[in-house]
Amino acid sequence: MKLLIVEDEVKTGEYLRQGLSEAGFVVDLVNNGLDGYHHAMTEPYDLVILDVMLPDLDGWHILKSLRDADKTMPVLFLTARDSIEDKVKGLELGADDYLVKPFAFSELLARVRTIIRRGSQIPKDNILSIADLELDLARHRVSRAQQRINLTTKEFLLLELLISHKGEVLPRSLIASQVWDMNFDSDTNVIDVAIRRLRSKIDDNFSPKLIHTVRGMGYMLDVSE
Repeated sequence: MKLLIVEDEVKTGEYLRQGLSEAGFVVDLVNNGLDGYHHAMTEPYDLVILDVMLPDLDGWHILKSLRDADKTMPVLFLTARDSIEDKVKGLELGADDYLVKPFAFSELLARVRTIIRRGSQIPKDNILSIADLELDLARHRVSRAQQRINLTTKEFLLLELLISHKGEVLPRSLIASQVWDMNFDSDTNVIDVAIRRLRSKIDDNFSPKLIHTVRGMGYMLDVSE
C-alpha cells in the first residue's frame, strides 16, 4: 500500500513516515502544497494524509482540485485546525476523515487501516440498483439514466449505505458510525451537508426523486415520495 504525506512540519512529517513505514506502508513525504498537489495528481496512492496549512497551496485547494479532477483516492486531513466549521468544510470537500493535532499515532494508524480496508473489501461484479440508478461496487462507478455521475469516496460510501438499505429509514447516528467512523454529534451538520451534496448529484436533474428526509428520524433511499 502506497501513502502520500503532505506535511510542512519537518518533525511531524518524519515521525509519520517512520511510523507508517514500520507499519508496512510505502510512504512518500513532501513538505509543501505544490509538490503535494503534483504527486497526488500524477501518482496512484491508496491514501493521502494532508495538512491544511501548507506553503504555496493549502490543503483545501489541493483536495478540491483532486475531486474536481475526479481523483477518488481517499484523503485524511491531519491538521491543527480543530473547529467544527473546519471539520465540516474538510468533509464537505470530499475528505474521508479528519484528525486533529496533537494526535496519538495509534489512532492515526487505526484510521488509515480502516479507510484502506474499506476500499479493499468491495465485492467484485456487484451492482446495486434502484429505479434507473446503478452503483457498480467493483468499478466504483455510479450512473443514473445511463449518465455517469462522479462522486467522492465519502459520497460513494454514503450512497452504498443508503442503497443497501433501500426503503429503510437510516438515523443520522447510524450513518455517522458507518460512513465516518464517528459518534453522532448533534452540533455538527456534516451528515446533512453530505446528504445535500449527494442529492444534488443523483436527484436534482432526475425523476423520480430517490433520497428522502424523514423528519426527526433520518434519511431513506426509495422510489416513492
